[in-house]
Amino acid sequence: MKLKVIVGLVFLLLIVGCSNVVENEITEDLTNSEINKEFYVEVPMEEVAEDSMGEIMITESGVKYLVHPSKILSGGPPMDGIPSLDNPKYVSLEEADEWIEDNELVLAIIHKGVKRVYPLQILVWHEIVNDNIAGDPILITYCPLCGSGIAFEGEIDLNGERKEVEFGTSGKLYNSNLVMYDRETQSYWTQIDGKAIVGQLTGQELVEVSIDTVVWRDWKKVHPDSEVLSQKTGHFRNYGKDPYGSYYENSNLFFPVENEDNTIHPKTIIFGIEVDGFYKAYREDDLIEMDGLIEDTVNGVNVKVERDEAGIVTIMSVDSGKGIIKERDFWFAWYAFHPETGLYEVK
Repeated sequence: MKLKVIVGLVFLLLIVGCSNVVENEITEDLTNSEINKEFYVEVPMEEVAEDSMGEIMITESGVKYLVHPSKILSGGPPMDGIPSLDNPKYVSLEEADEWIEDNELVLAIIHKGVKRVYPLQILVWHEIVNDNIAGDPILITYCPLCGSGIAFEGEIDLNGERKEVEFGTSGKLYNSNLVMYDRETQSYWTQIDGKAIVGQLTGQELVEVSIDTVVWRDWKKVHPDSEVLSQKTGHFRNYGKDPYGSYYENSNLFFPVENEDNTIHPKTIIFGIEVDGFYKAYREDDLIEMDGLIEDTVNGVNVKVERDEAGIVTIMSVDSGKGIIKERDFWFAWYAFHPETGLYEVK
């Protein structure tokens, strides 16, 4: 018992110590950045006061934030220590099939008729792909700790205009989730929800693009004309060997989260949606059990959740006929960001 208490105290001290170090690192990085210097001298006091009422705060050194830098923890690697793929290359499905196992998970996207696949065996080592699909900048992201593969438009709002920008890994985590940074302002963004939480663009949200996490065997049968991210990334990594081991199955978390719920296993795979400010999650296992179809009402809106033979999950508003962007996350990660969420129960 004494040993457990001592270990717990040591872990707590490490977390507190690391959070203070990270806060100083973030503040120093953003303040000293040539990109951000202009921002600090231009923020008027009346704007700061207004932002504070809107939950956007500002540190003594002049850094805007939604999440205080002390809550953003170091994940271990430094900024860009997990290298993003900025000039991705692709191979045919036939060639990729030689090194992707049938039961492997991949991210798959169909954008303007172009079909692309991003094997998790590669993304687990890089987490971000700055891509261009059919002429559009598309940001592909994957957080192994949260089981979340999410895509966004690779653009930000800057000085009243939409600007194409690349993203990189900050080496930091919030709620155990990947914290990205944009290479234009160096603002910090959460991967889940795609929201800027520290820096010049605090409060801004990226536009999500539909993407799916599917089994390679299922996808390749239905979409044989897909392009697949090549293992020739320009980096030497042991693709095909996952460094996270049994993390995906056990209930242990490597990093603390602000909100927890033990109703179901923390790493249960869910699809989360937001409808007019109301959040709802659907278990992947329930969707499969229901033969790929769930009909529900969310905040007064009739929705239909469907899963096709390739594993693509589509969520539609029956009332408007419009699609609803979903996120595929581990339950703990979705709940950490959205503790007010509902959880669908099979009737």
